[in-house]
Amino acid sequence: MSELNKQGFSTKAVHAGVVPDPTTGAIMTPIYATSTYVQASPGKHKGFEYSRTGNPTRRALEQSLAALESGKFGFALSSGCTGVDLCMHLLQQGDH
Repeated sequence: MSELNKQGFSTKAVHAGVVPDPTTGAIMTPIYATSTYVQASPGKHKGFEYSRTGNPTRRALEQSLAALESGKFGFALSSGCTGVDLCMHLLQQGDH
């Protein structure tokens, strides 16, 4: 991703978070419409366990947002209420 950080906004907007699929050669991230993923045993998964906690489509969006903002990480949450809740939990009493 560091090579992408040297690029302009337009290049980042098109390429950030996009990795060609090694099996099919597809260059656009597919929309995964699954809610659960196969696990070898409870808690042992290949990176994703339940769509609300994360999925490949959301990960690509998060990587794109991080690249566009020149950040290390990006977060895509399931709702606006989740975003507000996250912010409130990050703040301490007396923070401004």
